[in-house]
Amino acid sequence: MSLEKHSADVGVTEDGVDYDELEALLGERVIDRETHLNAEGFVVRPDEVEGTLELLREEAGFDHLSMVTAQDYPDRYESIYHLTKYDDRTQEVSVVVPTDPENPTSESAASVYKTAEWHEREAYDLVGVDYENHPDLRRILLPETWQGHPLSSDYDQDKPQLVTLDEHVNPLAESSKDSESDTMFLNIGPHHPATHGVLHVKAVLDGEQVADVEPDIGYLHRCEEQMAQQGTYRHQIMPYPDRWDYSSAGLLNEWAYARVAEDLNDIEVPEYAQIVRTMGAELCRIAAHMLALGTFCLDIYGDFTAIFMYAMRDREKVQNILEDLTGQRMMFNYFRLGGVVWDLPEPREEFFAKIRDFIDDLPETLEEYHDLITGNEIFQTRTINTGVLEPEVAKQYGCTGPVARGSGVDYDLRRDDPYGYYDELDWDVVTEDGCDNFARLLVRMREVEESAKIISQCVDLLEDWPEDERNIQSNVPRTLKPDPDTEVYRAVEGAKGELGIYIRSDGTDKPGRFKIRSPCFNNLHSLEAMAEGEYVPDLVAALGSLDVILGEVDR
Repeated sequence: MSLEKHSADVGVTEDGVDYDELEALLGERVIDRETHLNAEGFVVRPDEVEGTLELLREEAGFDHLSMVTAQDYPDRYESIYHLTKYDDRTQEVSVVVPTDPENPTSESAASVYKTAEWHEREAYDLVGVDYENHPDLRRILLPETWQGHPLSSDYDQDKPQLVTLDEHVNPLAESSKDSESDTMFLNIGPHHPATHGVLHVKAVLDGEQVADVEPDIGYLHRCEEQMAQQGTYRHQIMPYPDRWDYSSAGLLNEWAYARVAEDLNDIEVPEYAQIVRTMGAELCRIAAHMLALGTFCLDIYGDFTAIFMYAMRDREKVQNILEDLTGQRMMFNYFRLGGVVWDLPEPREEFFAKIRDFIDDLPETLEEYHDLITGNEIFQTRTINTGVLEPEVAKQYGCTGPVARGSGVDYDLRRDDPYGYYDELDWDVVTEDGCDNFARLLVRMREVEESAKIISQCVDLLEDWPEDERNIQSNVPRTLKPDPDTEVYRAVEGAKGELGIYIRSDGTDKPGRFKIRSPCFNNLHSLEAMAEGEYVPDLVAALGSLDVILGEVDR
């Protein structure tokens, strides 16, 4: 596995980020500094956001805006821009922007990072921060007629909310579109086989070609972040992450919470439990990629072909193994802070044999998929050079996972910010430079092979692990209360990409602020760049190639 990375950006030393040099670069823009567990935070004035972020991106190389977190304090509103680099994920910095509680207005970052458009819309929608110069500042998760901002301190949760009929106006009505235009407005969804969930795609067609696309989300918003803020660190939050991506990737999501909570509370995980976690997570990755492959082919061919059934068959085999491991079939709830809930099932030999049988059959299975899919002329015609996403465009949208790697962006947190047992194993990060729908499929198929390599090595290790050293959990205090105002952002490589969580502690046994960075949220935003100029069937293919789960988009 190649760990070689390089950077010649300002503020970079052999030991990591030189925050003093970054502060010198930003000059008088910095009015204060904060220390977060993962990175230093520079506090800047609300009218210096654009200039600050532009300097950090152009001069210091922070080209990846992971997430924007907005918060409401008694004396201020605050936006935090979490920045890192595609070339070196270990380098991080935060830009903190406090604003007046009476007039929470702050400069928009959308001119510097395209992905800020959606993140700031969400911050405006839920918290109420007004971003000046934002190109399209309106609600994103809630209806336009919603009264108030649910995460602001003055929000009345008991006030009835009525969504007027204006929200359901016929989008073909003349009032919503230019009657002189030759274009046609086409609704896809919110309930449609091509949308993989409750997603409304507003498409404007010029003849047969897509002139404009706007994904309309929020139909599945479930207040996951607020629910997490009402749960205790130790036990009550862990069941939620499974439900963000409810398809197959549960353990990967559980790991995102486990990692951030363990860092926040300084909890070590035994080596044996790390291997079990790594094995389980990669089984989930295979299951998730199998589902993505099957549904993508469903989008391409337009009916229930044998490929979909084959993919579901192989996904079922993985689900059976995961059920043996966790006792659950979909919502696993297997991770615990400090380890996992229980050891491998007995008899262990039978469990290992089941995994090995699956792994041994995979090469022939994947060869069969290649015969049916990648070697198929119709499939190639529909996917090669369609849904093109150039690498720099992918970075602007904050894309990660197979979507970014299909555009040649060599970014994978398992290697670039190692956790678990990944850095002890032999495997490779998969990239393709096709930048199209075909490349994204190829990445997922090749990643299944890499996951199989990881699982096989984990099984080897677990088989030989001494019985009296099978420590599945470290000692974790019954009640966890991190120091107040401790802040941390941590992420893992989910099936769809970078799945991150920001937590700010308020000194109690529950998070003061819990914010989720969903890879699907960022990846779906890039659909507008991928679909413009394409035909409608290619728009459907592009959406399918993103492998979005709306539960994770809306949270």
